[in-house]
Amino acid sequence: MELLLGVIILIFSAILHEIMHGYAADKLGDPTARLMGRLTLNPIPHIDPIMSVVVPFVLVFIGSPIIFGAAKPVPVNPHNFRDGKKDFALVALAGPLTNFSIAVIAALCAKFFSFNHDMYFFFSLVTFYNLILGFINLIPVPPLDGSRVFNYLLPKNISAAYMSIEPFGIFLVLILLSLPIAGYQLGDIISNLVFTSMRFLGF
Repeated sequence: MELLLGVIILIFSAILHEIMHGYAADKLGDPTARLMGRLTLNPIPHIDPIMSVVVPFVLVFIGSPIIFGAAKPVPVNPHNFRDGKKDFALVALAGPLTNFSIAVIAALCAKFFSFNHDMYFFFSLVTFYNLILGFINLIPVPPLDGSRVFNYLLPKNISAAYMSIEPFGIFLVLILLSLPIAGYQLGDIISNLVFTSMRFLGF
C-alpha cells in the first residue's frame, strides 16, 4: 500500500514538475505547452508509459535505493525565447524548484497535522518523493534538468557534443543510480541528500 501511494505521489509530483516547465516557458515567450493543452492538472496528457510506469517499477525490482519517475516532458521551443540558451536553463530550473517548494510546503503540513498519524505519514511521503525528484533532476546528464543548466555554462563547440548523449541519458542515469562506480553509488549519494534534507525539515 505504501509503495502504491508513493508511486501515485511520484506521478502527480512529476506532473506538477512538467506543468511548471511549461508555465515558465510560457512566461519567457514560448506558448507551445499552453497551446498543446499541457498546462493542465489532468494526468492523462502527462503520463508517459516508460518514465511514469516502467522506470519506477524497474527501480523497485532491481532494489535501487532511489525510486523515481517522470511525466511526459512538456514541449518547449527555445527559438521562441528572447535569450534561447539562458531561458531554456531557467525553464529547466523551474521543475526541480517546484519539487523543492512542494517538499517544504508538505513538511509544514506534516508539522501542522502531527497529531494525525495518517496525515503526517502522507505529507512525509510527499516531502520524501519531491526531494527525490528535485535532486534527481539536478543531475547534469541529458535529458535531466541539470543538464540544461550545465549546458548553459558550456561553450558552443562542447555544448552540441554534450547534448548529443540525450537519447541514451536515461539509461546512463539508471546505471549511475544502481551500480557503484569508482567506489561511489549515485543512488546512495541522492539518498543521503534526501534524508539529510528530511532531518533539516524536521522529520
